Amino acid sequence: MAEIKKLAATVRSGTGKGAARSVRREGRIPGVIYGGGEAPTPLSLDKKELTKLIYAGHFLTTIFELDIDGKPERVIPRDYQLDVVKDFPLHVDFLRLKAGSRLRVDVPVHFVNHDAAPGIKRGGSLNIVFHAIEMWVPADNIPDAITADLTGLDFNDSLQISAFTLPANCKPTNPDKNFTVASIAPPVITAEEIAAAAAAAAAPVKGKGGKAAPAAKAAPAAKAPEKKK
Repeated sequence: MAEIKKLAATVRSGTGKGAARSVRREGRIPGVIYGGGEAPTPLSLDKKELTKLIYAGHFLTTIFELDIDGKPERVIPRDYQLDVVKDFPLHVDFLRLKAGSRLRVDVPVHFVNHDAAPGIKRGGSLNIVFHAIEMWVPADNIPDAITADLTGLDFNDSLQISAFTLPANCKPTNPDKNFTVASIAPPVITAEEIAAAAAAAAAPVKGKGGKAAPAAKAAPAAKAPEKKK
């Protein structure tokens, strides 16, 4: 289950672009909480703390307990915007989490046991189709990740979702019940490598001293027997 983190916030007055710019001028980040059958609540959050949380990773799959002016509210981030030049947060959206609710999130896939995959050991490469799986999960039990075991996979072998042990009450949104998550691709031989191999095969074999070995001499032709006079 994803760790529940705490984050302080305050209710901000006003909505719209003008109010958001005013919050940013104060060195804070505007945000909003929606869902749960309640009206949206505009927020103001600490810029430094929010930036650190976003760049720590797994932000959109982490449950937060917001302390909103002393009132706790359990939420999960649903979206955020970054400045296209300076990469600092501009806005963040949170979804209220109510007991018993379910939500759709992208759950990361962690690949393990690369050394136990014969195809990779023999020069093949891991072809990842899905780095994360979109799933319906319980709001109070969001998994950090699911694990893909590569043990025994050889060239052209595939790893389907059916091979995974999924967390309880978690279900992929993909309608294909056995979609491929990853596969092992054999080594790719380039045209240059083929040409180099052909040239090496056609090159003369060198003898001692680095000189090309002399060509074998043909055996002398047998002489015809002389006629007796």
